[in-house]
Amino acid sequence: MTFELDAADRRILLELQRNARIPVSELARRVGLTKTPVALRVKQMEEAGLITGYRAILSPIRLGLTHVVYVEARLSDTRETALKQFNAAARAIPEVEECHMIAGGFDYLLKIRARDMADYRRIMGEKLSALPHLHATSSYVAMETIVEQSAFTL
Repeated sequence: MTFELDAADRRILLELQRNARIPVSELARRVGLTKTPVALRVKQMEEAGLITGYRAILSPIRLGLTHVVYVEARLSDTRETALKQFNAAARAIPEVEECHMIAGGFDYLLKIRARDMADYRRIMGEKLSALPHLHATSSYVAMETIVEQSAFTL
């Protein structure tokens, strides 16, 4: 189910993506409405599940997580039970920043954050290789991040 957005909703969401801690009064000023309708619109978007939460965006570089590796994972079993087991196990590994089921020549693409190559090797040996139904992997080390966005264009 989609939520119908008008221009004011889009402006509200754009401002919230920039700064989710913005006071309602400032948000209202920036989008050209009064506080009450802005607060109501935000509440409606939260209740509709369009806004799913608010969080701090941390700098992986400042945290020392400078190493990004993309891992292609191929499974030995792709029946629903096996996929659910793999999904649950992947969610439990904190170094897995993203995990996507892929249609194509492999089954999953994982984005791993690590401190360095030795740390990635430890993650691979201790955690990734233990994922259920894992048959084979291919790792690709990112040399530089060109675009990484946490906001959507509306």
